Amino acid sequence: MDDELLTIGAFAARARLSAKALRLYDRLGLLVPAHVEETSGYRYYHAGQVERARLVAMLRQLDMPLARIAEVVGAEGAEAADLLAAYWADVEARVAGQRSLAEYLRGRLSGRSSDMYGKFVVETVDVPAQVVVTEKRHTLADELPSWIGASLGRLEAAARECGGMAGAPFVVYHSEVSMESDGPAESCVPVEDEAAARAWAERAGRAWETSVRVEPARRLAYTRITKAQVAQPQILAAYEAVEQWLAREGLQPAGPCREVYFGDWEASGPGDLVCDVAFPVS
Repeated sequence: MDDELLTIGAFAARARLSAKALRLYDRLGLLVPAHVEETSGYRYYHAGQVERARLVAMLRQLDMPLARIAEVVGAEGAEAADLLAAYWADVEARVAGQRSLAEYLRGRLSGRSSDMYGKFVVETVDVPAQVVVTEKRHTLADELPSWIGASLGRLEAAARECGGMAGAPFVVYHSEVSMESDGPAESCVPVEDEAAARAWAERAGRAWETSVRVEPARRLAYTRITKAQVAQPQILAAYEAVEQWLAREGLQPAGPCREVYFGDWEASGPGDLVCDVAFPVS
């Protein structure tokens, strides 16, 4: 029975897919016909391909991208199940983030944004001029956390060649980073030895858009947040708290906003303070 050849219409009915979908899956290599007539181009499928076709259809009902479906149906047994589990974990994480963002927006629209995530204490601090090694990148919001971790890791390793770190790492946002705007963002690590830093930059080249510059002395208005609050949308409330404080004080930002990561990220728990959300002020 598995060798029985079915026309595309008959196969579509049995697999519960449209002929249009089957043609698309054929072009993508997801579900290739068992036979195609050279003269007419008619497609024929084995009855044994129905199970694979139904699997593709069910995975599509999970909104799984076709490229990931190809990985799942191309794997076997436990590997295929693990691929599906990884995809669904990504979906649940995305939905959780969207749920939090929706709740944040509800509070903002109803005028409750100021107390959505607790009280933020805003203070100012004077930061001296610093020599920093940097890495800049255009990135969207979904790629930002992994890039921050990777780029700061590279820069902290470079700092060991430049006399060591001279301050807390920070990330500067030269323009908005969201799902529609790609910044750029710039990871920065203060170092002790400027000459060594410039020598490092020459060796590093432009593989990671690296550079060395002197960050001028600044006064920062900042609020301190926990590791849990670094995630979206909690961090949005922190930025808004600093902006509202600046407005109340009659101050204007004197440069791009930034996040200063003073805590040990790996060793910190969700409630530990790890980051300052800050705006330079004149």
